[in-house]
Amino acid sequence: MTAPLGSKANPSQFDCLPHLAEDEPYFVIRADDPLSNALVELHAYIGAGQSGAAHNKLAEIMNFTADNPPRPTGSPKYRETFGISASMERWRDEHKKG
Repeated sequence: MTAPLGSKANPSQFDCLPHLAEDEPYFVIRADDPLSNALVELHAYIGAGQSGAAHNKLAEIMNFTADNPPRPTGSPKYRETFGISASMERWRDEHKKG
């Protein structure tokens, strides 16, 4: 049986992990996260310029999260996620080409 596409055993042809710079921040969304597939689809719709589909997917995510208690804002995982986001923005600014 073939391992699922996008797994360690069957990486996507666009897998970025082997190409990361040593100082490049990254964020992994695992399949066991209940929002994982919807977040990946949202990213794809936005990247493809499909604003209607992106809007619909975001509405689906918001409906799902409305039914689930949020992670407390004081959660270390919550704070670290925003820290990674800020690190990504700084890294991009520092490594802009051109």
